[in-house]
Amino acid sequence: MTPFTAQIRVRHYEMDALGHVNNAVYQHYLEHAAIEHLEHLGFTLDRYRELGGVFVMRRIEIDYLRSAAAGDRLEISTWIEQMRGPRAVRRYEIRLAGSDEILLKAEALWVWVEVTTMRPRAIPKQIIDIFESQSQALPT
Repeated sequence: MTPFTAQIRVRHYEMDALGHVNNAVYQHYLEHAAIEHLEHLGFTLDRYRELGGVFVMRRIEIDYLRSAAAGDRLEISTWIEQMRGPRAVRRYEIRLAGSDEILLKAEALWVWVEVTTMRPRAIPKQIIDIFESQSQALPT
């Protein structure tokens, strides 16, 4: 699947004592990119309400390769690697804007849960169809 890319500017209050982006802040950046990706595809909060569920992050693995600092502009690329049952595996890469050097790589397990029970349910066909159509539209 073609990665979706979101951009964010690092703010001063996101720094740790060493002057780098605090490790916990990176997870916010990743969630920001995932939400923007889904909204780009038409899956807004209103659409989630219609479908009766929402994605929640169950697990994340992050490899911190290089640091970012206040004022840096970051590009956060994300794509779905796999969807099956209630689970979606999403991958991420963060780079300085305009650079090929990767600052961070991550893999997250997202689970579709029913809003009323907060229990896992199969990802709705409407969501799977959108991601499958994107994958099929890629040039070979």
